[in-house]
Amino acid sequence: MYGEIITIGDELISGRVVDLNAWYAAGRLTATGLRVIRVTSVGDDQESISKVLQKALKDSQFVIITGGLGSTDDDMTNEIAASALNRPLCLDEEMFEQIKDYVALRGLKMSRAFEKMAWMPEDAKILCPKENVCGFSLVEDRVRLYFLPGVPEQMRYLMDEIVIPDLLLQCTSLPTVRHRVLKLYGLNEPSIAEMLSDLPEKSANIILGFYPRFPENHITLSLRGDDQLSVAGELDGMEREIRSRLGSFIFATGDQSMEGVVGEMLLQKKLTLSVAESCTGGLIGNLLTNVPGSSGYFLGGVIVYSNQAKMDLLGVSKQALDAYGAVSDPIAREMAAGVRRELKADVGLAVTGIAGPEGGTKEKPVGTVYIGLAFKDKTFSGKYRFWGKREQNKMNSAVMALDWVRRVLNENPFLPGL
Repeated sequence: MYGEIITIGDELISGRVVDLNAWYAAGRLTATGLRVIRVTSVGDDQESISKVLQKALKDSQFVIITGGLGSTDDDMTNEIAASALNRPLCLDEEMFEQIKDYVALRGLKMSRAFEKMAWMPEDAKILCPKENVCGFSLVEDRVRLYFLPGVPEQMRYLMDEIVIPDLLLQCTSLPTVRHRVLKLYGLNEPSIAEMLSDLPEKSANIILGFYPRFPENHITLSLRGDDQLSVAGELDGMEREIRSRLGSFIFATGDQSMEGVVGEMLLQKKLTLSVAESCTGGLIGNLLTNVPGSSGYFLGGVIVYSNQAKMDLLGVSKQALDAYGAVSDPIAREMAAGVRRELKADVGLAVTGIAGPEGGTKEKPVGTVYIGLAFKDKTFSGKYRFWGKREQNKMNSAVMALDWVRRVLNENPFLPGL
């Protein structure tokens, strides 16, 4: 089956809100073997929505419509659908009872704004598998239409619980569909594009996607085929080709994160980690402790924002601070060695830099960051220049620091100066 997605809302076409509903719906439909031929975003305008809906009826076998089901004046999807399909609006008693219960429970006054949500096109079927998550569906000229709320959590629930199962019931057979996601860090977008420029020639069947996900870059491989064995084999071949080109810049696949990969490696090698943070302000520690079970390898961290704290807590020498400044190779190394020593960890990691937007100089502009790492009998350090706002510089610093741990445990080279 093939179909399309229509998302409704002025906030979407103005750029105020990212269209997560279209992204989620397209991904879920494609993953089940259903084909999405078009995704359209349209504002809260009756004529525009009606035109888009009528075109979808001519081109698709199913249509997912999200947004415009609320109680405000610009929530007009019910009325527009009824008009476009030439169906009268009818009061759905089941929906109306749920709305009255909702209003009474919260001590609100029943109004036309609430009641209008219960008026639906004739023969519409209410989709309300749990309280306060409602939509409706109908069939027009053999085209199945699903009208879902614009609230992402509610929309996703109905997609997974109602829409996908209902669509699959209509299919006599589905192709085998497989997806893989390769996650990279440390390469910019032009470099990746250049290194993979001739990949499409190697397989006409594989769909290759490239998606920046700051601070990472993701490569997706998708393939539809007749049987699982051939699909898996072809994907394996393409993945090997990509890995041969991008090498250790690929740090994870699927749902893995940088902090998760680092944590798993530390556990496997039975090593512990401690961190000393200046410009990142505890961000590295936060990422590490987002992973369940991180207490098995993460001993703790020290936020040493001032020079005095660096000296008092980590034993950084005043002479080095005076000679090189807090943002420098020698200080990054002393911080890494100090936190490793003080917390008695196997690996000591440190970051010091200028996150911005102020504080930079000609010699050390905003975005200058030094990373230090102490492991076994060696202490490393390296300089980076990141570009972006303060939050972006902090995130890049934290992820690059974790990537250092990953690389040293894998015995891969560092990449300072990227």
